[in-house]
Amino acid sequence: MFSQDYLLHSLSVRGEISNLKYHSSGHIYFTLKDKLGVISCVMFAGNRRGLSFSLTEGMQVVVTGKVDVYERDGRYQLYASSVAKDGMGELYERFIRLKEELEDMGLFAPEYKKPLPDSPKVIGIVTAATGAAIRDIISVAKGRDPYVQLILYPAIVQGDAAPKSICRGIKMLEDKKVDVMIVGRGGGSLEDLWAFNDRDVAQAIFDCSIPVISAVGHETDTTIADLVADVRAETPTAAAALATADRAGQDERIERIKQALDRSIFRRIDACKQALRSRTQILGAKSPANRITTYRHRSMLISERLENEMNRAIEARRNRLSLISSRLDGVSPLLKLSQGYSYTETADGRCVSRIDSVKAGDDINIYVSDGQIKASVTGVKKQNRG
Repeated sequence: MFSQDYLLHSLSVRGEISNLKYHSSGHIYFTLKDKLGVISCVMFAGNRRGLSFSLTEGMQVVVTGKVDVYERDGRYQLYASSVAKDGMGELYERFIRLKEELEDMGLFAPEYKKPLPDSPKVIGIVTAATGAAIRDIISVAKGRDPYVQLILYPAIVQGDAAPKSICRGIKMLEDKKVDVMIVGRGGGSLEDLWAFNDRDVAQAIFDCSIPVISAVGHETDTTIADLVADVRAETPTAAAALATADRAGQDERIERIKQALDRSIFRRIDACKQALRSRTQILGAKSPANRITTYRHRSMLISERLENEMNRAIEARRNRLSLISSRLDGVSPLLKLSQGYSYTETADGRCVSRIDSVKAGDDINIYVSDGQIKASVTGVKKQNRG
């Protein structure tokens, strides 16, 4: 029926883009919707060459193409041959108006942004209890810090009930006095993420006394919650990394610092020991006992030197005396007497060395080697030396 209906081969449909996906093959998949209905659309890579702008979530467009059945899924969809802008969609207009209003109120001002704690012990999480977001947050947080405590408030993150649920989660975790809070969900269309563009959610994040990290959707998604939060993370995984301290890296840094401190302390101890040994030597050298020992040793050296000098002096005197004694022996009367000579003196003790020293009748004393002979002079005779 679709292939036979000429009108369905070339028609234009006005609507708002959502669930937009650029595939790696070059095809573009999206949903076109208005207040009354929704239709799936695809633009093949061959038709993209005529597209002069990038499609975005919430963009109001007019899509021209044909309707046909996608047999694998058993559903019909619009195969786009061209896309023209038709203004912004209703949701996107609401997003822009709220963004401008909250910006004027100062909710995005940097001076109100609270810094994240360096090493949080308790992290609060406002997100769905199931899904990739909470699994990614738990995996990354526990991998970086095994000791961190995670408290989950299982919020509704999509639909009409989501804003109130998110606000209750923020308030409850604030009352729990967590150190930091992650508020977010996984990616999705503009409608899926709309709860995080709610005024009450934005006000709850702004009023929260705990630092809030927004983690809504993927890197390219931006919500009001991202703008009002203290820190915006591109993904829930990135939020977990921002919220936690890297304990493994900290342990390595602490170990390096400890080793450096140990080396510094040991060097200081060695220096102190060396200084102590030096001062001990100085004090030892100046101590009374050491000085007494030094003086005693010095006195012994002086005594030995004096004794040596005295011995040398005595030996010199002994040698000289021996020399003099030898010389005296050469002129000694006793030596002469022992050789057969005699010594004669007058009675009054004068040496008789000449004949005129005595006269006949004088008493004389004659000394020989073994005694004294008393005699009288009977006469004198002068000897002629010719």
